[in-house]
Amino acid sequence: MTSDLFIVSDVHGAYAPLASIVRRGRPVLVLGDLVNLIDYRTNVGLLADVVGRDVVAEMVRLRGADPDAARRRWRQAEDELGLDLRQALAAHMLDSYVEMRDQLTIDDADVEMIHGNVDDPDMLRAHLPPGHRWADGTTRTIGGEVFGFAGGGIPRIGGAGEVDDDQMEATLESLGPVEILCTHVPPAIPMLADDVVGGSGKGSRPVLDYLRRHRPRIHYYGDVHQPRAVRLRLDATTCVNVGYFRATHRPWRHRTGDD
Repeated sequence: MTSDLFIVSDVHGAYAPLASIVRRGRPVLVLGDLVNLIDYRTNVGLLADVVGRDVVAEMVRLRGADPDAARRRWRQAEDELGLDLRQALAAHMLDSYVEMRDQLTIDDADVEMIHGNVDDPDMLRAHLPPGHRWADGTTRTIGGEVFGFAGGGIPRIGGAGEVDDDQMEATLESLGPVEILCTHVPPAIPMLADDVVGGSGKGSRPVLDYLRRHRPRIHYYGDVHQPRAVRLRLDATTCVNVGYFRATHRPWRHRTGDD
């Protein structure tokens, strides 16, 4: 017997389109990055709301070529504006999570949610709408298949949603073997982890080690908006990037029990 469920990642503020998916009456798996820190296509987002689009454009340009220079530019902006930018950004994130809760308060919602690297996991968890479950470090059986969830992104800028290798390894090992692994980050395989626009190095070594050791049938993830490859076979596992939902508004459809 087969049944449908939908998987999305990298919502980045596209709450109304996500709500339309939740209303379809099927389980939905949300693999992180709910807030929109920066849309690299347009430079709009919460960061631009705080420091302005010109500063964001400069930081984006520096981020790929010289990350240290990007961090220095952030500190310069903080001095120029006379703000604690982390506090200011946190206030905007709170507003975004409140909007998320309002948009996704839907009768009979059935949603598993983990955080991504740009999320604040405590703030996100505190604003989950009814019918939305915090899935990080948990397993769930859907349609006879065991799904395991591990949230967070690799350390890059010190964000609250980043997890180091030890944390990720501990979360993955707490799951044990599963049939379907769901994470925010891809495994540390360049074809999957490199972003042709946002740069390289987004892959997780503990996720790759887990796939090699436990060999789940499928690994679903997001994080990489413009990947070199969206699908790759690793031993017994099919690795699938479920897509940049903010840009596509399309979920990945998974049919449980279907080979």
